[in-house]
Amino acid sequence: MKEGTVKFFNDSKGFGFITDDADGKEYFVHVSGLIDEIRENDRVTFDLKEGRKGLNAVDVKIA
Repeated sequence: MKEGTVKFFNDSKGFGFITDDADGKEYFVHVSGLIDEIRENDRVTFDLKEGRKGLNAVDVKIA
C-alpha cells in the first residue's frame, strides 16, 4: 500500500488525483477505485493498477 494526499477530487465528474508521499508522482483516481469517500487534502492509502492511460490509484481509503 502507498500513502499520499488527495490533490483534487471532483465529485460530480467522479475523478481526481492523488500525490504519492514517497516520490511526489500524481496518480489518477476514479470513483470506481474508492473504498471511502475522499476530499481534497485527505490523507489516503492506495494501490496502483495499470489503466488505459497509465497507472491509476485503486482501493483508495482514508489513512
